[in-house]
Amino acid sequence: MSQHIETLIIGAGQAGLATAYHLQRAGRQCLVVDANERIGDNWRCHYDSLRLYSPVKYDGLPGMDFPGDPWHFPGKEEVAGFLEAYAVEHDLPVRLQTEVDRLLAGEGGGFTAHLGADVLECDNVVVATGTFGRTPRVPEVASRLDPRIRQLHSSAYKNPAQLQPGTTLVVGASHSGYDIAFEAGADRPTVLVGPDRGNIPLEWDTRKFKMFLPIVVFMWKHVLTRRTPMGRKEMRKVRHEGGPTTRVKAHHLAERGVDRFAEKLTDASASGKPVLEDGRVLDVSNVVWATGFRRDLSWIDPSLLMDDGWPVEYRGVVDSTPGLFFCGLSFQYAFGSMLLPGVGRDAAYVAKKIGARGTAKTPAAV
Repeated sequence: MSQHIETLIIGAGQAGLATAYHLQRAGRQCLVVDANERIGDNWRCHYDSLRLYSPVKYDGLPGMDFPGDPWHFPGKEEVAGFLEAYAVEHDLPVRLQTEVDRLLAGEGGGFTAHLGADVLECDNVVVATGTFGRTPRVPEVASRLDPRIRQLHSSAYKNPAQLQPGTTLVVGASHSGYDIAFEAGADRPTVLVGPDRGNIPLEWDTRKFKMFLPIVVFMWKHVLTRRTPMGRKEMRKVRHEGGPTTRVKAHHLAERGVDRFAEKLTDASASGKPVLEDGRVLDVSNVVWATGFRRDLSWIDPSLLMDDGWPVEYRGVVDSTPGLFFCGLSFQYAFGSMLLPGVGRDAAYVAKKIGARGTAKTPAAV
């Protein structure tokens, strides 16, 4: 089956849905496709204890507030439910269980998307498939560890029940690494290794936090941007090393008895035990790789210009391929781009640029 759509949005997470909202309000035809069975499954797949960086009062999307106590930090299931409700509330055109196998850019403009047996012709495409990518990044040393060690990437880790008895090693000291090490340390010896990736210096359950959070959010959205030296420096750090720690601090790990080493895991011993860069050998039963993701855009043809693993774009606009856009990237414009408080602005900008490419207004497609 072949069909024509003005704008195809790939991914029904917060970025894709917010983009569809803005396009629909402008009277632009669009269709959101997602490979998952339900809207919000891109959140449901994460580890059970995951919570947002920001409380409810900052977590709404364009046209809809996030429900609940303004100072509650939503978990992954709450976010997933909110995204489902958002799509229903605004009657957004979403087609689930639909994966784009290949996207071809036409020489004279426009795109052909192959979705299994179906073919979709479109004038514009918005890639909204995740902040950091979806393909787990696991170091080569993992293949040289003792096969008796249980290994999980953070994308497969859900809770400590998956772990074997004995010491658990968490590799990667960004947001997810701290979270996982903290909960694993509640009932087993746990070690967290890797350089710190920054820390938001506020205790999240204090009056001081509530006083200063508006300033922090302002910094996330208006100071740490691609237009400022400070923002560009943070962009390089966050895109390649991961986000800073939030609620879990170093003292929380220490109080729970988690050993913390800043050295990287670089080798395996002759017996298959992990070895840190200072030569320290760790005797562990489990390894959780909180080492991030990589972006796989090999399904787009011709290949995009890339810069150290990231597509070359500015605010989501790919100048080298007219009509191709991204939304939801880390630091698409600011630190807040990877958070619910910032994605709405990015989506509005992308929708505006799409609108500038044509003047025809047609109803949304289902």
